[in-house]
Amino acid sequence: MTKSFAEALQDNVLVFDGPMGTELYRHHIFTNRCFDELNLTEPKLIEEILRSYKDAGADVLTTNTFGANRPHLDKYGVSAQVTAINKAGAAIARKVADDVPEGSPRLFVAGSIGPIPPGSYSESEWENIALEQIDALVEGGIDFVLFETLPSRNAAERCAAVMSKRPEIPFVLSYAVSAGNQQHTMESISGEPLLRLFAPFERASLERAGDLSPPVKNCPPVKSNLTAFGMNCGSGPEGLLQAVEEAVKLSELPLIVQPNAGIPKEFEGRNLYYCSPEYVATYAMRMVALGAAAVGGCCGMTPEHIREIAKSIKPLAKGRSAKSVIKEVQPEVVEQPEMPLAERSRLGWKLAHKQFLTTVELVPPRGYDLSDIIEKSRKLHRCGVDAVNIPDGPRASSRISPLVVAQAIQREASIEPILHFCCRDKNLIGMQADLLGCAALGIRNLLFITGDPPKLGFYPNATGVFDTDSVGMCAVQRRLNRGVDIGGQAIGKPTGAVVGVGLDPTSLDRKREIERFRMKVDAGAEYAITQPVFDPYALVRILEEVKDLNIPILAGIWPLSSYRNAEFMQNEVPGVIVPDETMNRMQRVSKQPREEQLKVGIEIAREMIAAVKPFVSGIQVSAPMGRVEIALAVLEE
Repeated sequence: MTKSFAEALQDNVLVFDGPMGTELYRHHIFTNRCFDELNLTEPKLIEEILRSYKDAGADVLTTNTFGANRPHLDKYGVSAQVTAINKAGAAIARKVADDVPEGSPRLFVAGSIGPIPPGSYSESEWENIALEQIDALVEGGIDFVLFETLPSRNAAERCAAVMSKRPEIPFVLSYAVSAGNQQHTMESISGEPLLRLFAPFERASLERAGDLSPPVKNCPPVKSNLTAFGMNCGSGPEGLLQAVEEAVKLSELPLIVQPNAGIPKEFEGRNLYYCSPEYVATYAMRMVALGAAAVGGCCGMTPEHIREIAKSIKPLAKGRSAKSVIKEVQPEVVEQPEMPLAERSRLGWKLAHKQFLTTVELVPPRGYDLSDIIEKSRKLHRCGVDAVNIPDGPRASSRISPLVVAQAIQREASIEPILHFCCRDKNLIGMQADLLGCAALGIRNLLFITGDPPKLGFYPNATGVFDTDSVGMCAVQRRLNRGVDIGGQAIGKPTGAVVGVGLDPTSLDRKREIERFRMKVDAGAEYAITQPVFDPYALVRILEEVKDLNIPILAGIWPLSSYRNAEFMQNEVPGVIVPDETMNRMQRVSKQPREEQLKVGIEIAREMIAAVKPFVSGIQVSAPMGRVEIALAVLEE
């Protein structure tokens, strides 16, 4: 069954194309021409540009109709062709979107509608102008209407009111936002705060948000046909990143982000954009990490920018949308009873008996000499730590196999490892092989994670596999624990793994995080370890929301080693939020020697443990730079 645009937004991260105007200018079509009329006079050029965006990896192509309304076309003497221009623009985009190999994902066509030029229109005149363009675009074959560069909430309400006349057509309202008059604020280009822009389209909600201008008379509540909100133009990647962080908290609808390629600078009479494709792609990944459902480009962007965005965020999309693909158990195969949790490992015994756990995370070395990490693990064992966490390629880094490290630690340091198991680097067959290898080697404690996309690391040309995600791997391991593989075939003796997963208490997409956590537990998760948390209230809040699941949760604790380390955690590590109060405490000692800064970091970590200990089943402490003495100092009573 073919997905609708709304379904695709919910299931995947989509890539929108870039601007038409920038490309037309690059093809020597200057601003004294009517760009929209080119749908009739230069259709091959419009098709060529759209194909360049499609080839770059865009999932959504936008019609060349931004200014194809009657008042704007009248300035060029072609207003009589408004229907023909819009219909042709939609047909060209539809042709390019449909020209994909059989079995390929569907491409969508957005019918672009820009702001109608100012004028003394009556309400009915304005409505007729908009509907004339909308109807022609629909006739040409668009999938949804995209109202772009909206300057205000009132403008958005007018568009929503018009679309109530065509309730079967999906539409998106995309605002132009920029930095406000106050530092660290974003607002519409007419000066309205994001709180007002993204409020629900109901009068009571408007009044609560602060009504800065009279709403359109009888503006209807917008429900199913308003598919998403968007932000485009007005600001570059850095500015819109700040806006995304706020907007995803305000809107329950998906968010589409299309920044400019930075702020243009004038050079010899031209406005030039200097943001490189790689720079823009870095911000696109951060926007997706914050919860954006789609990313594309606006003024100054090119197919090269869109190509880098697609390369960067499509692995994220695949990781977010992967599902379990295990087959039904074959008729002749009988699932066996799972081994009791307390009998699988010492960690499992403590979990089953509700005993408080302490673990320390040690990152595998980049080389193959394991003597240092083994010695550190021995020290942790002597100090009474229950287990050593072994990450699997954190932040898409390339290190020695964590399975090899886990085996060596368990054999030579007499302490149990918790092996992180990442879905990024191997297909299902390879992952199942490793799970069976864990069983053969006696590595029982596993923590399934979906994994960071390769673009985040030093190996951007590596591909992310993501055959499934952490939810799917929980189901795979539970099946193996019952003696059956992913194909429904018997494996003989069942495995006895303890199934763990991650939990992010400070996720900006909180609803999705809780929903996925419930899916993980339903798939077989038996315990969880959180991302490093610095806000005890955020952790306690999410624990309250999932307490009905009744599984042990260990709190992740990261002792900050310096103010610079705090900045790194805040800005570079996905899923980690460092509160302003903590940043300020670290900043106050930033001029002091590193050891003094470290003391404050340890103090903050101890305070965090004291605050959350009554609510969790254990603590996982990271060892910054591999310094286990820091982790042990944090764990001291």
